[in-house]
Amino acid sequence: MEFIWLFIIGLIANVLGTLAGGGGLISLPAMLLMGIPVHSAIGANKVSNTVSSLSSFIVIYKYKEITVKEALIVMPLCLGGGISGGLIASLLTERTMIIIAVVLLSFALLSSFLGSSDFNGNRPLVVNKKSGFSLFGIGFYDGVFGPGSGTLMMYVLSHIGVSYIRAVGLARIAIFSSCFGASITYIATGKIMWAVTIALLLGSVSGAQIGVHLARKIKKEYVKPLLRMVTIALLIQIVVTNL
Repeated sequence: MEFIWLFIIGLIANVLGTLAGGGGLISLPAMLLMGIPVHSAIGANKVSNTVSSLSSFIVIYKYKEITVKEALIVMPLCLGGGISGGLIASLLTERTMIIIAVVLLSFALLSSFLGSSDFNGNRPLVVNKKSGFSLFGIGFYDGVFGPGSGTLMMYVLSHIGVSYIRAVGLARIAIFSSCFGASITYIATGKIMWAVTIALLLGSVSGAQIGVHLARKIKKEYVKPLLRMVTIALLIQIVVTNL
C-alpha cells in the first residue's frame, strides 16, 4: 500500500511540477506525514526528480522546442549549484532554509505583478551575470531544500524572454542538473531509502510525461495565474507547517 501511495504522490507532484514548478509542495510534506525521515524524503525527491525531469526534457527536445546548446548553457550552472547545496545542507538549519524559501518566493510573486514578462517572447537563451547567478542560486537552493525551485526557475526564464514551452523544457533540464548534483551527495552519505525512492520515481516519471503533454496545450494567458497560485500555495504551506 505504501508503494501505491508513493507512486500516486510522485505522479500528482510531477504533473504540477512540470507545468509550473512546486511539485515539492505535494511530495515532501506527504512523505513526511508518512513517517519518512526528512533527509531520506528529500533524497528520494532528488533522485526521482533527476529521472523525471530528464524524461520531460527529452520529450520537449524531440519536438525541437529547445536545443542542446541551450541545455548546455543551463546544466553546469545548476549542476554546480545542486552539488554545492547538497554539500552545504548539513551546515544550514531547516529554519534558515525556510526563511530563504519564503524570501525568494515572495520576491518572485511580487516581481510577477510588477514585471511585464508573461512568456510572450521567444528569445534565444542568453545568460548574463545576473541570470547566471540566479540559475546557480536556484540550483543551490534546490540542492539544499527544494520546494519552489522549479517555480523560481520559471520566473527567471520568463524574465529572460523565453516562451512557455521552452521555459518548461529548460526548467526541466535545470532541475535535472541540480537534482543530479544533490543526488550524488545524498547517495554518498547513505540517506537514500531505495524502496521509497523507486516507488516515488515511477510515479514521478509518469506524472512528468502527463505534465509535458499538457504544457503543449495550455494557453499562455493561463500560465502566469497558474504560477502565482502555485507560489501562494507554496508560501502558505511553508509558513503554516513551520509556525
